[in-house]
Amino acid sequence: MAKSIADQVAVVGMGCTQFGEKWDKGPEDMILDASVEAFTDAGIESEDLDAAWFGTLLTSGSGLMVSKTLKTGFIPVTRVENKCASGSEAFRNACYAVASGAYDVVLAVGVEKLKDSGFSGLPNTDPDPDGTRPNISAPAAFSFLAPAYFEKYGLTPEQGKEVLSRIAWKNHKNGALNPKAQYQKEVPMDKIMNVPMVADPLGVFDCSGVSDGAAAAVIVRTEDAHKYRHDPMYVKALTIAAGTGVGAIHQDFDFTSIKENNAAATTAYKQAGIKNPQKEISMAEVHDCFTPTELVIYEDLGFSERGEGWKDALNGKFDLDGDLPVNPDGGLKSFGHPIGASGLRMLYEMYKQFQGKAEKRQIEHPKLGLTHNLGGRPWECVSFLSIVGKELG
Repeated sequence: MAKSIADQVAVVGMGCTQFGEKWDKGPEDMILDASVEAFTDAGIESEDLDAAWFGTLLTSGSGLMVSKTLKTGFIPVTRVENKCASGSEAFRNACYAVASGAYDVVLAVGVEKLKDSGFSGLPNTDPDPDGTRPNISAPAAFSFLAPAYFEKYGLTPEQGKEVLSRIAWKNHKNGALNPKAQYQKEVPMDKIMNVPMVADPLGVFDCSGVSDGAAAAVIVRTEDAHKYRHDPMYVKALTIAAGTGVGAIHQDFDFTSIKENNAAATTAYKQAGIKNPQKEISMAEVHDCFTPTELVIYEDLGFSERGEGWKDALNGKFDLDGDLPVNPDGGLKSFGHPIGASGLRMLYEMYKQFQGKAEKRQIEHPKLGLTHNLGGRPWECVSFLSIVGKELG
């Protein structure tokens, strides 16, 4: 297990574009917008950077897009990719580089330009090793979670659909309060439950949208954070679990849990010293690519007991005013999912919440936040977790 760097690094500046159909902006424009916001927030210039990490799946093949756009001179810019956790991977690498002492001030930035790509959803970038892999879309792959969960825990299809719709309703309700979300409108439950089907039982509102966007973070060592601001965000834990890829052929894989989530959560909680996430985590941003994914995540991350997540969702536990708000910024449902930016966008929400700058979404006295990304399919994926905090210790 990776050694903990709890409280060794701090985020002193962040930026995030509005997500959406950015027909008038290229990826360079969005990198510039997010990074300049982060620089201004931290009180630095691009020439103050020692290094940068750049997360993207498809938009660029190297760090040159960042170095040319931000005029960073000849500092190292490392382009990383880890499926839908690419932005989170940039943040993780940047944090470990600072904690190691190799650099003093670094940038993590992520971007994706999907709306001009010709894809209506996320492209499949995995090669088929032997020609036998079924051609399953992302909605179809994650739709398998829903009937498996309903059957295991005794929900009728009608009850299950209500649970999934309640999750979508919550996230759109939160997104309606966020000026940077792609969709800033509440959606009634009856509309969510009666839209056209995408992959049974998932309807249109059970699926995250497609969007463009960028987000960025400036990271320094904790002992230097006071040079930049009085209210930094401290990193408590960072982990990525890469799966074995054998879930689909194991008899014990029943599509009601994603093992990579369990592994990432176990490591992150150990690094941060968390014993009871339901009580200790103030808020979470999780990878709600599809509504049943969020439902399974509740239980995988220990926010709910096994078989109880659906009840907690209906009872409002994860609402903005609930015991453990999940996706207070609106999540992927409201933002869409520009792959390289999503993980950093989640951290941006934590950062604003800790500073009391989340406006109508503001959670009362948050102390610890969690962000979660996953990329791949339920039976074969990577899962990222960060735990961040407002205070040291």
